[in-house]
Amino acid sequence: MDESNDVNQPNGRLALIYFRHNVDEDPLGALSSWNDSFHHCEWQGVICGGRHPERVLGSLSKLQALGLAINSLSGSIPHSIGNLSQLCKLSLRINGLQGEIPKTLSKLHGLSFVQLAYNQLTGEIPSAIFNLSSIFNFRVDNNQLRGSIPHYIGDTLHSLVFLDFHSNLFTGVIPPSLSNASGLQYIYYDINTLHNLHELYLSRNMLTGEIPSSIGNLTLLNRFYLSFNHFYGEIPQSLAPLPPCLVLGWLNLAFNSFHGEIPLALSTLRGLQELDVSHNNLSGEIPSFLTQLTDLKYLNLSSNKLEGEVPKQGVFLNASAVSIFENRNLCGDGFSEINVIGKGRYGTIYKATTQEGSLVAVKVLNLGHIGALKSFVSECRTLGAIRHRNLVKIVNVCSSVDYHGNDFKALLYEYMANGSVENWIHQGNEEDVEREHELGKPRHLGLMQRLDIAIDIASAIEYLHEVCCPKIVHGDLKPSNVLLDNEMMGRGGDFGLATISSPKKTDAMNIDDSSNSMSVRGSIGYVPPEYGMGDMVSTQGDMYSYGILLLEMLTGRRPTEETFKDHLNLHNFFKVALPDRVMEIVDLAIINGESENDIERMKGCVASVLRIGVACSMELPQDRMDVAKALKELHKIRA
Repeated sequence: MDESNDVNQPNGRLALIYFRHNVDEDPLGALSSWNDSFHHCEWQGVICGGRHPERVLGSLSKLQALGLAINSLSGSIPHSIGNLSQLCKLSLRINGLQGEIPKTLSKLHGLSFVQLAYNQLTGEIPSAIFNLSSIFNFRVDNNQLRGSIPHYIGDTLHSLVFLDFHSNLFTGVIPPSLSNASGLQYIYYDINTLHNLHELYLSRNMLTGEIPSSIGNLTLLNRFYLSFNHFYGEIPQSLAPLPPCLVLGWLNLAFNSFHGEIPLALSTLRGLQELDVSHNNLSGEIPSFLTQLTDLKYLNLSSNKLEGEVPKQGVFLNASAVSIFENRNLCGDGFSEINVIGKGRYGTIYKATTQEGSLVAVKVLNLGHIGALKSFVSECRTLGAIRHRNLVKIVNVCSSVDYHGNDFKALLYEYMANGSVENWIHQGNEEDVEREHELGKPRHLGLMQRLDIAIDIASAIEYLHEVCCPKIVHGDLKPSNVLLDNEMMGRGGDFGLATISSPKKTDAMNIDDSSNSMSVRGSIGYVPPEYGMGDMVSTQGDMYSYGILLLEMLTGRRPTEETFKDHLNLHNFFKVALPDRVMEIVDLAIINGESENDIERMKGCVASVLRIGVACSMELPQDRMDVAKALKELHKIRA
């Protein structure tokens, strides 16, 4: 508080005491000094100016500034604040003040600086406040204020420089009269001819109407945020002034009801760095000019009605910078091949970016493939009900109809940055290997890493088989379904063939009634032999697949290699090699660069792990090692 001179009235001190008593809570003790132990001019927040501070009492009619920001104050703003006739600056931001803004504020004709942001104020802003022509800074953001902004605000508050209304519950249109506030530089809440305006934040209100075509007059505008409102109509061509504009760098129109095509005029925004028009009703093709905006680092076109091919140049080459999810008529061509990170029997998996900027893996189901719908339901039932650190989490599910009226189903998983075990032990494609090398990652998995991953997956299987009730059979364990997170932790994924055990056993055969064809559940090479004989799916079947997975991880040999045919399979091949020839069949990537002594020490570890793989992949289900024992043995080896 700043109190000026020349008044000696006994009720001045009482006015301050009255203000203190209207504050319900003061957890930080901002008003603790407001007591009889100190002269009121020595109270925290009170500054007495003038020649005779000891005589400053009365109604504090000379008080010029009241600053009590960031003090966790609660209660309401007292109506007596209107008696501070000389008040110029008022800052009560970042507190817990409640109730309505007192109408008596409108009596303070010299008020120029008002900050009431980040409180819990409700109701409408008293209309008379907008007649205080001296106000140049007005912030009421982050409250719960309602109503509309008066249409004459720009005519009466012509001195405005800074205006912040965002994160409230305002309704109605943006007053065009704001164009008359020619000095306005920052508005967080329209604007017509505000030539000096640099930033415009109107997000998270309930504003409606169309964007005025005169928006193009804001030639210095650098950031423009209108997200989470009820704006409609087409995006105006005038949004991008001619000639080419290098100023506007951030444009966010997300979560509104804009329709029509993305205007060609945006091609002149050569300095654009972020563009978000997601969650609208935009249609037409993705404009090719977006590939020519060389500064564009983030592009979100999700949840619209866009169609046609997705460009394959420019920003679209960076999967983490572009999100086009839920433009369902773009499926196929719409989800660009450059973002594909995996393909399965029932769908394709793409790398995508959420609204918050985090990466996800999106599995788009190919519903034309027999069994795809059943796979979708299976994953929803299982992943939606289970939680384990070694299982990939499902983030969201999309089941809807695309722009052409076709069924569309997709699953969103947390993104696994290090890909699959398949790519690591078989080196993936050359591009993956080259990228891993550039990022400083080893081009192979060491023995201990492989052992850790084996333990991770065994832990996941134990959870599914022993903890879940009823038990869950994964049904498709193989290296491509073992994913690695940022910490190289193994995570089980793809539950498209998972089965929840029940008294009614599940057949291990998928039968296509339309063609009388029959296929075995699972992947060739990893399917237990009894499934081919028509036996029911079982936890022992999972253990067979796990055993083959374990053998492949240690040796780098696929069960589908040409070598393994007739009566020779991966299991028999390694059973014969134990224990003396294990280092002849181990994956060379494990021992490359190791000394002879280290290789000799590895021999016992490799042999022990291979024994577990062989024990889990026995031909008869009853002969196979169960997951609890396998996990116990692996922990012994690791120790």
